[in-house]
Amino acid sequence: MVRRSEGISRRGALIAAGAAIGIGVLGQPPRAGTIRRPPAADALTSGQRAELAERAIVSRHVRALWGLPQRSLGALVWPASPVEQSFGRWCYWWQAHLVDCAVDAAHRDPTPARTDRVAALALGIRTRNITGWTNRYYDDMAWLALALERADRLLGIRFGDAIGDLRSDLLDGWNAQVGAVPWRSGDPYFNTPAVGPTGIALARLGDLGRARQLAEFLHTRLRDQATGLTLDGVHEPDGQVNRTIHTYCQGVAIGLETELAVRTGDVVHRDRAAALVAATATALTNGGVIIAATANDSGLFMGILARYLAETALALGDATAAAIVRASARAAWEHRAEVDGLPLFGMDWTRPIAAPEYPSSLLHLAGADAASAANLSRDLSVQLSGWMLLEADHQLTAAGR
Repeated sequence: MVRRSEGISRRGALIAAGAAIGIGVLGQPPRAGTIRRPPAADALTSGQRAELAERAIVSRHVRALWGLPQRSLGALVWPASPVEQSFGRWCYWWQAHLVDCAVDAAHRDPTPARTDRVAALALGIRTRNITGWTNRYYDDMAWLALALERADRLLGIRFGDAIGDLRSDLLDGWNAQVGAVPWRSGDPYFNTPAVGPTGIALARLGDLGRARQLAEFLHTRLRDQATGLTLDGVHEPDGQVNRTIHTYCQGVAIGLETELAVRTGDVVHRDRAAALVAATATALTNGGVIIAATANDSGLFMGILARYLAETALALGDATAAAIVRASARAAWEHRAEVDGLPLFGMDWTRPIAAPEYPSSLLHLAGADAASAANLSRDLSVQLSGWMLLEADHQLTAAGR
């Protein structure tokens, strides 16, 4: 599902971006640095590791949007060309997760700079989206609603009618016959990546009835009886099921059942969450570590699963969920590379990033083949997964889990 530039006025965005480049506000691409092997061991705390992951993304990816004050976004790749830094290409849902990770950091260690960053990133999405907070993809809007709700609840940062606008559009997409929201407006595909986060968002915004219907949809329509895992989606009205299994589909299904278990006290939801965690541990971990994704959109899948495993560990005391997060965080950290002392995560947390025998600039990787860039990605999505994982691990550590 690659849709980095849909649902916006591309012409207007490119004109603004071109003007920004023309007056030189974006400057030169950041220096790439050199890939190095990290020290064999360190004595860093979970919070310190999360902070280093935060610093890596902020320094490499986060840039002012078109030179505007209090407006930022994350460049989709690093090192970023001037075109990438102009945000002519962008991805709404990656930016929503960048906001969510920024909320994690500000909640972990509140500082004015961190709260300002949350606000600037959210306003950057609003500005770059041109037409408002909403677009035609229900998964996109659900992810942003979740991030903004957490910014409000945990940090007291509010964005006017943003959450209300997103909630209204999610409800406008409701298909009463199917009992769910589709992937995007006017599309007959009803998938877990849209249904799951929409359900979590609606539960947190007080609409438990709709949230329970969405949980029932996932459990009755998209649960694979053989594995206990949640499938990708179903086409209506023919009922053709896409049986692809993704890690992040399990994450949002676990998150929704956990949210309902906490808010309703219904043991059914607790049991479903536990069953999904157990199935995930069996089928989607390698040595207890969340299995690899690839680059681009799927780079976020691992981190999303880690986020909601941590939430069910914290809210429901699920020891298996906690163990997966802890094992994944240890592996991701041990197998990282470093550039200028900051971590660079791979697409597979179970194996090391192979630093070149003779260290060279990452700029040379732009056209590299798969073998020479094994397990290394320039994508923001992959690095966000690592940051999200380490924040989740720190939350467990702070809670004594």
